[in-house]
Amino acid sequence: MTVRKLHIISIISVLIALLDQASKYLVRTQVGNPLNLIDGILEIRITQNTGAGFSIFQGNNAVLIIITIIILVAFAYYYKKIPDERRYTIPVALILGGGIGNLTDRLFFGHVIDFIDFKIWPVFNIADSAITVGAVVLIYHMVKKK
Repeated sequence: MTVRKLHIISIISVLIALLDQASKYLVRTQVGNPLNLIDGILEIRITQNTGAGFSIFQGNNAVLIIITIIILVAFAYYYKKIPDERRYTIPVALILGGGIGNLTDRLFFGHVIDFIDFKIWPVFNIADSAITVGAVVLIYHMVKKK
């Protein structure tokens, strides 16, 4: 059922990338900085991240663009090996959609826009969340399968 798998991965990936970009656009254009949502716990605070998760590899935007493209190409290359089961296709789609969302920022702005600030955690965005959730779920199912 490769067509079904392709549909699931394509639709979810596009939706995640669009949701990520729409949220970043709204934050950039409509929200004051910072916007306190839950006092001392959660605020919307726009940051520019030229690094990767947890702000590692700061200032390496070009390298991170190349790495992201390599990962996206690797997923396309190994597409047929992805089992046609939701427990694999959905996490893969989340990772791809998040990767595309952050890659879009890197290509157009030279950095990733982060804005969700939980005070006890580095500032992140929807793409970061999708990548993290997708990776954790995918790893869980891969380990559980063995």
